[in-house]
Amino acid sequence: MLKSIKVRDYMTRHLVTFRSDTDLFTAINRLLEHRISGAPVVDSQGHLIGLLSEGDCLRGILSGAYYEATGGTVSGYMIREVETISPEVDIIEVSQRFLRGRLGRIPVIEDGRLVGQISRSDVLRAVKEFAQHEQGKAAG
Repeated sequence: MLKSIKVRDYMTRHLVTFRSDTDLFTAINRLLEHRISGAPVVDSQGHLIGLLSEGDCLRGILSGAYYEATGGTVSGYMIREVETISPEVDIIEVSQRFLRGRLGRIPVIEDGRLVGQISRSDVLRAVKEFAQHEQGKAAG
């Protein structure tokens, strides 16, 4: 049953993260280097304080070009209100949350700290592995 598969089982645990004082161009370079479209922003204790996306970076560059002062830090451009999820949530519920919103990934929080991230592709991988397992049981 898909409800038995939890976010914890398929979330990505090793994330690229930023601090609020990270230089915007350093953050852009890390996004490009890791071929990712965004990353969580955490404080020194690992608590999630925001998200920085490619769109936020573009906004920072454009506003900088407008005012002829490019750059700044991640804190000036990150999104501070972030939808999060518990590692104990099942794959059905996270799928419903993905369908309700336009999110591609959701940070996973446990005891107030960032412990991972679940993406749409992680959910698809979970469903694929579940279906293959079920087919194997039916054949055997």
